[in-house]
Amino acid sequence: MYKQLQDEYRSQLKSIITKYNTISLFRLMVAVLFLVNAYLAIDEYQNYHFYIGILLVALFLYVMRFHKTIDTQRKLTQNLLKINTTELEYLTENKLPFENGSEHIDFKHEYAYDLDIFGADSLFQHLNRTATFMGKKTLANQLLNQQTQEQILLNQEAVQELAKDLTWRQDFEAHAKMSSDSEKLYAKLKTWSSAPSAPIVRFMYILSFVTPLLFVLALATYFVTKQYVYLSISSFVFVFNLGILGNFFKRIMIENANSESIDKALLHYSSLLSKIEKAAFTSTYLSTLQSQLVQDHQKTSLKIKKLSDLFGRLDSIGNLVTTPVFNGTFLFHVHTLKALIDWKKQNGSQLMKAIEIMGEVEMLNSLANFAYNNPEYAFPKLNDSYQIEFTNLSHPLLNKENRVGNDVDFSRQNFIILTGSNMSGKSTFLRSLGVNMVLAATGAPVCADAANVHPLKVLVSMRLSDSLTDSTSYFFAEIKRLKQIMDSLQNERSFVLLDEILRGTNSDDKRNGTIEVIKKMIAKNAIGAIATHDIEVCLTTNDYPNQLINKSFEVAIVDNELYFDYKLRDGICQNKSATFIMQKWGVI
Repeated sequence: MYKQLQDEYRSQLKSIITKYNTISLFRLMVAVLFLVNAYLAIDEYQNYHFYIGILLVALFLYVMRFHKTIDTQRKLTQNLLKINTTELEYLTENKLPFENGSEHIDFKHEYAYDLDIFGADSLFQHLNRTATFMGKKTLANQLLNQQTQEQILLNQEAVQELAKDLTWRQDFEAHAKMSSDSEKLYAKLKTWSSAPSAPIVRFMYILSFVTPLLFVLALATYFVTKQYVYLSISSFVFVFNLGILGNFFKRIMIENANSESIDKALLHYSSLLSKIEKAAFTSTYLSTLQSQLVQDHQKTSLKIKKLSDLFGRLDSIGNLVTTPVFNGTFLFHVHTLKALIDWKKQNGSQLMKAIEIMGEVEMLNSLANFAYNNPEYAFPKLNDSYQIEFTNLSHPLLNKENRVGNDVDFSRQNFIILTGSNMSGKSTFLRSLGVNMVLAATGAPVCADAANVHPLKVLVSMRLSDSLTDSTSYFFAEIKRLKQIMDSLQNERSFVLLDEILRGTNSDDKRNGTIEVIKKMIAKNAIGAIATHDIEVCLTTNDYPNQLINKSFEVAIVDNELYFDYKLRDGICQNKSATFIMQKWGVI
C-alpha cells in the first residue's frame, strides 16, 4: 500500500509544483504590469491608469492568496510523499529516520534503560510517528507509566479504529509535520495561559474608544471646513494615542510571551484540532476526546485560530511603519491586548487541555501505525487474575524473517529460572517479555500470535552501569536496583525480570544471594523470570515446585560450529559452549 501511495503522491506533487510555478510566473507578470501601468500613468496623466492600477492590485492580492493555498498543498503533499517513502524504507530496508527520544533516557527508571525504551534503535523510535512536542511527550509518558485496565481497553479500541483509516492517519501526520512548535514554546504557552492578566481599567478602556473617535471626527471636520485648528487637534490626538500605547507597551510584550512563532504554532494546532473535530470517530475514547473540543457550542480549533490571529496582531507591534499609524489613529494594539486578555479569561484553561488532546491523538496515531505495519501482532486479552500468557512471543524490534517465537505461561508457576549458554537467547527472551508487557500496557498490539495479560508494573534489573559522578560501583548500582524492586513489590504485585544478578561478587556469594533474592520474590508473589548460569540456583525449584519452574535455551554443535535454535525448553540447560569456543579460538 505504501508503494502505491508513494507513486500517487509523487504524481500529485509533480502536478502541484507545475501549478505552483505557473502561478508564481503569473504573479510576477501582474507585478510587472502594475509597474508599467504606474510608469505610463506618470507619463500620460490619464485617469484610466488609476483604475487599471486598482484592478492590478486586487488581482495581485487574489493571486497571492491562491499562491499561498497552492503552497500549503505542495507542503502537505511533500509530507505525505515523505511519510510513505519513509514507511516503505522502514519496512523493506530497516531504516530508522524517526526521532529516538534519547532525551527521555532515565537510568533510574524501573525498566526504561534496561529494555531500550529510548535511544538508538529503541522501542520509542520504532513507534514514534509524532511531530509536535506534546505528541512526543505523550508517547514517552505512555511508555513510562502504567495505565489502568479500563484505559488500556479504551486505547486498544481507539488504536484498532485508527489502524484501519490509513488516509486520515497520514493526513493528520502530514499536517502535524508542518508544526513549528518546541518545548520552549510549549512552556511559554503554558506559563501565559496560567498567569493571571489584570483587566484594563475601565477609564482606559473607555478612553481607547473616545480618542480614536475624536481623531476621526477632527480629521473629518478639517476636510470639510479646511480649518487648520481641526488638523492640529487630530495631530494632538494622534500623538496622545501613541502615548497611551506607550503606557501599555510593557503589558503587550508580556502578553505576547516574547515569541515571534507563537501565532504560527497556534495556527498549526488549530489545523490539527480541526482534523480531530471533523473526524467520524466511533471508538469510545476518540469520541470522548473529540467531544471535549467543543465548549459552549464552539469548536476549540476556531478559538485557537482566533488566538493565533490575536498573537499575530500583537506581534506586529515590532513593525516601525504600521505601528505608529495604526495606533495613533485607532489604538490597534491596545484593542488587540484587550481582546487577548478577554480570550485568556474565557478560554485560558482550555488551551493546554486542547494541546494535550492533540498529543493524545498523536500518540494513538503512532500506536495505530505500529499495528498497521504489523497486522500479524495480537491485541492482548486482559484479565484481573494475575494470568500472563503469550503464544509465539518474540521481540518486536527483531527482523521478522529471523526472529524465533516462544510460548510462555505464568499461570501455574509464577516465576521462571532461566538457564542457557551465552548467546543462546536468554537476555533477548527476557527483553521480549518486558517490551511486550510495556506494549500491552499502552493499548498497542504485542509481538505474539495471542496473549492473555494482567497488566502489572514492570520491574527490571538487566543492564546497569557504574557512575563516576555518583561514586557508584556496578555492584552497588545493582544492589540499589534490587532494593528498589523489593520496595516496589512491598506495595503491589509486579512483573519482575532479572538477568544474571550479583555479577560483581564471588561465586558463592553470588549463588547464595541469588537464591535468597528468588525466595523473597516468591514471598512477595512476584511474577517473572530470572536468568542464571548457576545450576545450583535451579535446584531451588525442588523446594518451591508450585511457584518456580526451570526453563532453558540449548546450544548444539553441528559441523564443528555452534547452532542456536532459540527455542524455550523445559528443564535446566545441559550443554555448555564457553569451553568449546575458547578451544576453537585457541584461548585454551
